[in-house]
Amino acid sequence: MKEFIKEVEKAKIGKIHKDVSIKKLTTYKVGGVADLLVYPKNIDKLIELIKLIKKYKIKYKVIGNGSNLLFSDKRYQGVLIKLTEFNDLKIEGNKITVGAGFPLVRLSLIAARRSLAGLEFASGIPGTVGGAIFMNAGAYKSDMGYITRSIKVLTPSLEIKSIDNKDLNFHYRTSFLQKHPDYIMLEANIILYVGQRSALEEVIKDRRNRRISSQPLNYPSAGSVFRNPDGYFAGKLIEDLGLKGKMIGGAEVSQKHANFIINKKNATADDLKNLITYVKEKVEKEYKVSLKIEQEFVNWE
Repeated sequence: MKEFIKEVEKAKIGKIHKDVSIKKLTTYKVGGVADLLVYPKNIDKLIELIKLIKKYKIKYKVIGNGSNLLFSDKRYQGVLIKLTEFNDLKIEGNKITVGAGFPLVRLSLIAARRSLAGLEFASGIPGTVGGAIFMNAGAYKSDMGYITRSIKVLTPSLEIKSIDNKDLNFHYRTSFLQKHPDYIMLEANIILYVGQRSALEEVIKDRRNRRISSQPLNYPSAGSVFRNPDGYFAGKLIEDLGLKGKMIGGAEVSQKHANFIINKKNATADDLKNLITYVKEKVEKEYKVSLKIEQEFVNWE
């Protein structure tokens, strides 16, 4: 790792931080320490970084805002990559070209101010554009698949190519990128439609108020833990089992919204994972319904 870091520094890839607390990089506020965190300056530097990673056979992961990740408390012996510098934004009419590292909430607010409709559903999703497309994030019966025309990616062979919507395999909370994690999203082309600014801002305001009243936003969490199975609402299944307020260590099934598990009292990563597993098993035993976990478990092997 020392030689690798020397080469990264010599190549001037971008900002780097050694021995980084993962707690600061995820919305659950748990996790161990990562050997290295790198912010590549641009696509060319990202390609240089991946070449070095492959040369030294180092484990790596590209992360966004960490809003859908549950890292273990073990040391992450590898490199975490954040594409924060990939934040260019170009708006031409109803067409938006935006970097993978651009904050999704900010983009939705900018669109509304430009009288562009179609992104209001994203005004409360605390991720990056890249992370949102990876997860096909959505709310209010809409998601990224409806508005993403194409994306630019870095392939495993380090080629830059475009992938059109029809090939991105968008479905409920999934996409091509989840099935092909070695592809790194760089940029998205989004198509919106013309709306009325005041009406769009009112919708965003109303939905913000609904989130505040219905979600435990004052505690660290990763949003909805489980996807809604066909014909059911995950939160209602959990609530009907009387699991609101159930705690393991410092992790709790939110008393405000049963499909949120929160870090209430300095929870460990194990506390959170064990509670997620407990809830999933209880629902399956009682209802014969297998809930699919939305969060990605990282560094548990």
